[in-house]
Amino acid sequence: MTTKSWIAGLLDFDRDGDVFIAPQWSAPGSRLFGGLIAAQALGAAGATVGPDKLPQSLHAYFVRGGRYGVDVELEVERTRDGRSFDTRRVTARQQGKVILEMITSFQVAEEGPDWHPPRPPSLAFDAAIPKDPALESAERFELRADPADESPWAVPPYWVRTRDVIEDDPLIRACTLTYISDIGPVPAARPPGTPANDEVGFAASLDHSVWFHRPFAPDQWHRYEVDSLGNSHSRGLVVGGLYDRTGSLIASTSQQALWRL
Repeated sequence: MTTKSWIAGLLDFDRDGDVFIAPQWSAPGSRLFGGLIAAQALGAAGATVGPDKLPQSLHAYFVRGGRYGVDVELEVERTRDGRSFDTRRVTARQQGKVILEMITSFQVAEEGPDWHPPRPPSLAFDAAIPKDPALESAERFELRADPADESPWAVPPYWVRTRDVIEDDPLIRACTLTYISDIGPVPAARPPGTPANDEVGFAASLDHSVWFHRPFAPDQWHRYEVDSLGNSHSRGLVVGGLYDRTGSLIASTSQQALWRL
């Protein structure tokens, strides 16, 4: 019997129609990681579409902080089923309170132009060094960061891959990418000049988007580039791209993060 990967285990839902119960890890005193619940929401939505339709994009709002060790209910609304695209809305609740709202789209693979502008690495792989950030959310991954990054987080650009092989399933791998994509944006949205430590104030993801462009191999090294577009009203806005070793753009991301100093 083949052992499931950690992410497949998180997508092993109890299901009643289009309502899913998502299992959660236990982590003492920790706020539920947004990338985890976004990945589970995508997984629940993907369970309601045909296998020929693959994740195309997702747009999520983190409405309220969740807690580890408490099951999450994921209610999927079938907004539209089309020949090429299916659209879903997912509401995640914990103890009856909404913690996440997501709209996500799935598309049948189509032939067409395959192009993106090249982006030279901001951090070469050989110049990066192993880093073990103080984040429960990063324990499942190997990271190589800039030697100058002395923060307790993982500040992009950095290189990342899963420690374990993930099933060759497009939905599971897209959920893995969704999880990874939320590790770097909050530190990248930190206001310039703010000390890089956990005592400077309160930070959290507000909303998060992912566009899936090309197949993702989670156990291979990928470079995560994230650029800040500015800060206002205690919000920082960033955009990012996940690239493989050949320089192909695998996914694009965008996030607003709250930084109260």
